[in-house]
Amino acid sequence: MTDTPQVDAARIEVARSRARLMTTAQELQDRLSPKVLARNTWQGAKEKGADLAEDAVDAVRARPVAAGGVVAALAMFLAREPLMNLAGSLWGGAKDKRKNRRPERPKPDRITRR
Repeated sequence: MTDTPQVDAARIEVARSRARLMTTAQELQDRLSPKVLARNTWQGAKEKGADLAEDAVDAVRARPVAAGGVVAALAMFLAREPLMNLAGSLWGGAKDKRKNRRPERPKPDRITRR
C-alpha cells in the first residue's frame, strides 16, 4: 500500500515538529538544571553587589561629610561597650581619687604662748 503525497508530507511535518519539541525540552532541561540555576543566581548576586557598591561610592563622593558622620556613628555604636567602660573609668577614677585623697587639716589659729 502506497501512501499519498499528502500523508508523506504530514509524516515529515510530524517528524519535524517532534524534533523541535525534543530540542525545546532539552533546552529547558539544561536551563533548569541546578548547576545552571546556581551559576545564574551567583552571577546575579555579584552584579547586584557591584551595583550597590558603585551607588555607595557615588553617594560618598556626593556627600563626604555626611558619610564620615555615618561612619563615625557606626563606629561608636559598634564600640559602645569599650567606650562606656573608658568613660566610666575616667569619671569613676577621678571620683575615686577625690575620695582617697587625705582630707586637709584645718590650719590652727595662731595661739600665743605665754
